[in-house]
Amino acid sequence: MPTALVGPKRRQKRTERLIREVEAVALALFEQRGFASVTVEEIAAEAEISTRTFYRYFPAKEDVLQVRTRLRAGELKYNLAERPVDEPPLHSLRLAIEVAVSAEDAVLFERWMSVVAATPSVLPTVLGGCILTMNGTMAEFFSSRLGVPANALLPTILAAAAGGVMQAAETRWRLHGGKLAALISQGLSVLEEVVIADLPSRARSKVRSSDKPRNRSRGRKK
Repeated sequence: MPTALVGPKRRQKRTERLIREVEAVALALFEQRGFASVTVEEIAAEAEISTRTFYRYFPAKEDVLQVRTRLRAGELKYNLAERPVDEPPLHSLRLAIEVAVSAEDAVLFERWMSVVAATPSVLPTVLGGCILTMNGTMAEFFSSRLGVPANALLPTILAAAAGGVMQAAETRWRLHGGKLAALISQGLSVLEEVVIADLPSRARSKVRSSDKPRNRSRGRKK
């Protein structure tokens, strides 16, 4: 690695480590005392950082609850880039997500889910962040693999379907236990089975035809 890149890379790793540590401390406090009862000053003190440092990485206390989503999306994006280009896209997604979720700290993730579920005031923001970040990552992948525009309907629909499967699997896991990565993988395998095998070629023709502007003058008299 070039010497010029060593410094920035080390700083990035230190930043990521600090963010993870602050998140872990904050989630523990939120679970013990409730999100609303914990102050930024208390989180900073417990994490052994200054309040100023906290705000350098988290604009608000609520932003701590977005860390899980950003980390998963980043890991997923990396794993998707490693999948063979000739692999069916839904199959690639299923395997990439399974690897990403398997690498997560299950205790920390369950704590995050408990805090979010117990704090209705943050639920819309957290869920909105999950949808925008995770679905955006998946839609970008589908767009690239299927050779369709990023704003086309098909990548968005596939990403939304996969995101819904993940949310259902997470809910089941929280209620009944088991291995989260396996549950998500099983759910995505069902989605994979119901999508036709020749999705890439059929998707191109369907999306292109649906994206063509309709001739609104059809049927009108000249």
